[in-house]
Amino acid sequence: MAGKVNSTSGAAAAPARASKSAVESALGQADTPEQFRTAVSKFFGVRPNEVALLRLEKGLLKFVFPDQLKTAGSIPVSSSSSVAAHTASTKKTELFNTFAKVKHARVFETVRLGTTEESDHSEQTSIQKLMSAPILNPQKKVLGVIQICRKGFDLATSGPDFTLDDLQQLEGAARVAANLSFLQEASGK
Repeated sequence: MAGKVNSTSGAAAAPARASKSAVESALGQADTPEQFRTAVSKFFGVRPNEVALLRLEKGLLKFVFPDQLKTAGSIPVSSSSSVAAHTASTKKTELFNTFAKVKHARVFETVRLGTTEESDHSEQTSIQKLMSAPILNPQKKVLGVIQICRKGFDLATSGPDFTLDDLQQLEGAARVAANLSFLQEASGK
């Protein structure tokens, strides 16, 4: 497991996670993008709009969810300002517990997500913590990227830091996603 780990001190510890097989078993029951997103958000204890799945199509990363980002544009894998593009091009997982300090394209953070109540809260918040993992087929070809974030007004209000265990669990979620039909459809599998 490679990746950047930028941690902050003083944050509450993340809750203990289930074993890889339990993660993969729980998430593997999802047949639709929405079921998968719901299962991932519950597993990691984040809001559904803090889970993103991007599918690689012809050199562009396109959002599968959140739904509101499907029409907001796509990300060239060659982009130097996108964490998702970096994850796809390097095929490495990344963890940022001080993400607000990381230079990145913020265009997708300005899109309103979720219901009115969720939008009212998340409009005023930004991504504070982020994990990103490539979704690879058995031949190690990139199918897409999965990202989990924690939003808040600042680090203290965004929840606990992500841990290396969380990152390993995200890698398990990426393995499950690689086998889901809605992700493979566009990749020509």
